[in-house]
Amino acid sequence: MIFVTGGTGFLGRHLVPALCREGYHIRLLTRDPESHPWLWRYPRVEIIRGDLTHPETYASALQDCRYVVHAGGIFRMWGDESQFFEANVEGSLGLMDVAASLPIERFIHISTVAVIGKPAPDRVIDETYPPSPLDAYQRSKLQAERNALRYCHEQQLPVVVLRPGAFYGPMGHYAFNRLFFKDPMRGIIMQVDGGRYIIFPVYIADVAKSIVLALKHGQVGEIYNICGDWITHREAFDIICEEAQLHWPRIPMPHWLDLPVAQVMEAGFNLIGREPFWPMNLLRSYVHNNWRVSSEKARRELGFEPIDFREGARRTIAWYQAAEPENLPELNCD
Repeated sequence: MIFVTGGTGFLGRHLVPALCREGYHIRLLTRDPESHPWLWRYPRVEIIRGDLTHPETYASALQDCRYVVHAGGIFRMWGDESQFFEANVEGSLGLMDVAASLPIERFIHISTVAVIGKPAPDRVIDETYPPSPLDAYQRSKLQAERNALRYCHEQQLPVVVLRPGAFYGPMGHYAFNRLFFKDPMRGIIMQVDGGRYIIFPVYIADVAKSIVLALKHGQVGEIYNICGDWITHREAFDIICEEAQLHWPRIPMPHWLDLPVAQVMEAGFNLIGREPFWPMNLLRSYVHNNWRVSSEKARRELGFEPIDFREGARRTIAWYQAAEPENLPELNCD
């Protein structure tokens, strides 16, 4: 039996069938089961109605579980810091308190490469690279990761930390998917500084596969970057435009202009309590950097093999062109 948090999000849509195909029986925590009718497709899934920030709502469901995959929390480019820390830090602590008292065999903690913050322009980011988070989301994820490793060392909770890159693929609507797929397909291609900066995409099904691999081969107390090969913005747009047959002009955006524009937009959107189209954190933390992320350790120790970006882009574009169907062959349990 495996206990899963975050099972109804973007990653969860791919993780649940991947775990089912491996023969795992799943207890999946969700606050609102009725909002996710697709869960009933999977006979090996037991739904636990509860809230990550209230351990009393799910503690009993952990009692006979051998494994935990903790992928729950909040990911946004904009928002109040207290919300990130409540979900990503306090929620994790509650779960680890319960799990540490049980004979759990593996606790897979999903962090993010983004905890690095602002990488050096010419340096490769492996698991030894010192994190220096820039925004509230990144700070909350780094604190949660450090807490998980502390529980590992002090309370013998068998934690394995995975740091995925920027998710993309079918069933996604936010962040990388929006900027590199959905916006270009509706004619909006913003190319900053000629597209020279380097991004760190990872196909969403590859993240799910890495979790399966970590359950089998992950070394307790270790961190693994989970990412595809790095690629420039321009190269990514070239591939996506070729595969989707897009011929829109690319809007040139110099770095000295996009931050002031984003700052004005964010000030206005803050007044109405909505996330701006281009949040400042998106530009400062992700767009204006060279994310040369190495997954060599995961390849070597877990057997992780990411798909080529062109193939991942082709599958993602096909999903959009098919009007974003809720069911896909790759999401089957068989």
